[in-house]
Amino acid sequence: MNLGRNTVRGIVTAGALAVATALVPATTTAMAGEAVHGPAAAVAAPTTLVFDKNPKNPTASTLSVYKGGKLQARYRAGSGTGNTNPCAIGKGWMPNGNWKIKSRSTRYDGRLIKGYAVYLEDMKCSPSSSKKRTEMFIHSEMNRDGSQGRTEARRWDGPSDYKSNGCVKLHPNDIKKMFRLLDRIGWPSHLRVVS
Repeated sequence: MNLGRNTVRGIVTAGALAVATALVPATTTAMAGEAVHGPAAAVAAPTTLVFDKNPKNPTASTLSVYKGGKLQARYRAGSGTGNTNPCAIGKGWMPNGNWKIKSRSTRYDGRLIKGYAVYLEDMKCSPSSSKKRTEMFIHSEMNRDGSQGRTEARRWDGPSDYKSNGCVKLHPNDIKKMFRLLDRIGWPSHLRVVS
């Protein structure tokens, strides 16, 4: 079949017009979708919790909250008693890696840890070790209801209270602020520990 140049141009023009007409509702829908999905995408952006260990002073490390890669909050935090050996059970700082968050509570009632607490899954202290760090938390010093107690383990007295048996430890006001923030922007599934 031999089509003339004008016939081909007419088909192309008609085809382009049909495609352009078909795209108008799609483009309008996409633009409306972007406006609608923009905030939803922001809510769906991942929340990341990062504990950055300070090798010069493990009790002056930081715990940061990011949403979609943007810093939302940073808190002073400690881990360990000053010992930087991640395999030193009960005194070494928290090992690097991605710690799965098992649960969280504002009224945790453990033997040693009370009140606001984030419970982390057990993890090896190093890739080459079979030794695991267990019963690891993000926590503070307080009573089960979040108030300050009278004993040392329940009362925040100052910078020396950033020391822990390896858990990430925050000031009582900071852990409460962190819970409020994460309840609002979404909780991460893991705590990333770096140094």
